Amino acid sequence: MKRIPDRLSLNSIRFPLNENKLTSSIYARQESGLPVKMTFICTHNSRRSHMCQLWSSVAAHYFDVTSFQSFSGGTEATAFNPRAVAALNRAGMNIELNRPGSNPVYVARFSESSPVQSCFSKIYVAPPNPTDEFCAVLTCSSADKSCPEVQGAQLRVAIPYDDPKIADGTPEESLAYDNRAAQIAREMLYVFAQLKNENSATLK
Repeated sequence: MKRIPDRLSLNSIRFPLNENKLTSSIYARQESGLPVKMTFICTHNSRRSHMCQLWSSVAAHYFDVTSFQSFSGGTEATAFNPRAVAALNRAGMNIELNRPGSNPVYVARFSESSPVQSCFSKIYVAPPNPTDEFCAVLTCSSADKSCPEVQGAQLRVAIPYDDPKIADGTPEESLAYDNRAAQIAREMLYVFAQLKNENSATLK
């Protein structure tokens, strides 16, 4: 993943109001010399939250934001869905099964120089996730509704994504997962690209 693929162009993102809130939070933490911890939360910690965790790590690495740490969790634990794993691997990541089971553990990396991340389903306050001074990003509408307040979070932002699960078992399954992965990638890249903008401090 030496360069950003053309299909991940930043020209096709949604209105970036909440993405700008993330940029402002990252910028403020950096300016204060504080670590940037971000936990992506969806109900089952199965698809979208993992995609966000890994693509935000890619974006931080690409834009050399070394203080950034990315996590994911749910309001309940299930499993990192293999369809989401497959879509991320098709996009160029290297995600391998490390420990099988009903809630398997995967190890993920996206370049030879990137840190290895352990990926499995967990509730959002379970280890290794932070329990304070983190930004909580709600990636599905049900988690947004069920978590009006996120314990320990210094910022709560909702950026909901449509669930690719709707296409499971259909001819459109792979395309639905690929499209969702690409959308999340674009928007995470946007968040970190704005840090290079001299007006980052004024984003609202």
